[in-house]
Amino acid sequence: MKCTKCGEQAVVPIRRHNAAFCTEHFFEYFDNQVQRAIKEHRMFTHDDKILVAVSGGKDSLAIWDVLLRLGYEAHGLYIDLGIGEYSKRSTEKVRKFAEERDAVLRIVSVEEEYGLGTTELARKAGRPACSACGLNKRYIFNREALEGGYDVLVTGHNLDDEAATLLGNVLHWNTGYLARQSPVLEATAPNLVKKVKPLYRLTEREIASYAVLRGIDYIVEECPMAKGAKSIQYKHILNQLEELSPGAKARFLFGFLEHGRPHFQEERERVEVRPCRVCGQPTTAEVCAHCRMLQRVGVAVAGD
Repeated sequence: MKCTKCGEQAVVPIRRHNAAFCTEHFFEYFDNQVQRAIKEHRMFTHDDKILVAVSGGKDSLAIWDVLLRLGYEAHGLYIDLGIGEYSKRSTEKVRKFAEERDAVLRIVSVEEEYGLGTTELARKAGRPACSACGLNKRYIFNREALEGGYDVLVTGHNLDDEAATLLGNVLHWNTGYLARQSPVLEATAPNLVKKVKPLYRLTEREIASYAVLRGIDYIVEECPMAKGAKSIQYKHILNQLEELSPGAKARFLFGFLEHGRPHFQEERERVEVRPCRVCGQPTTAEVCAHCRMLQRVGVAVAGD
């Protein structure tokens, strides 16, 4: 297998492009895909202050690594979810990454904030673990970005993530979610920070290859709370389709973004965002879901 660009020994095959690359040209390909996403969707510029949501996994550490190399002012935000040994190992990976690059890292502990880890919080609230975790993360991401004066929040969502989300939303015809699925979620209210996904053009395998070749030490195992998650099942189905037809995931996602999403714009415009009566964070209800969850488990929140 020879590199498509230079003819030297290739190390990363990319079937959907009918290509293969040596290490040097794979990095070039990877950077180009990220820069194309940033430019096409006007995600941010070198003048912006960027906050990268990092988990200790390959995706978030990879995009932080790329942005730092490309000269962006990119700080990291890690949320210690209090999920036993998994969170301890994840914290170690993120701290090590930041120290090696002399990068700015913000850490927020769920247990210190609420007196409960995510698992216990979910159990007491009577919510699925992933649902409680997602509420916590979205709330803290936006709050920390606002308080830190950041222009944009970057997440590590990749092509596989976005295609799986799209499949789930199409199967259930969640029109509100379909209206909002995009590589860029603009700040549609004063208390919202713009959120972007610069890795949406790259697959999990490509990102894993990048992390290995760059020597990024990341946590390999999935979050233990994600066991049985529908999104993982959807990814498995899409991977089977990809084996039969390389590029199917990209065609599915990119086709929707170009041709499908505009048809749901009206649904998006119907949603009215307002400040939560308790915490002031954006919500479509009088009290946001995060505050309602905390109130249900007896945790005091600002404004109570």
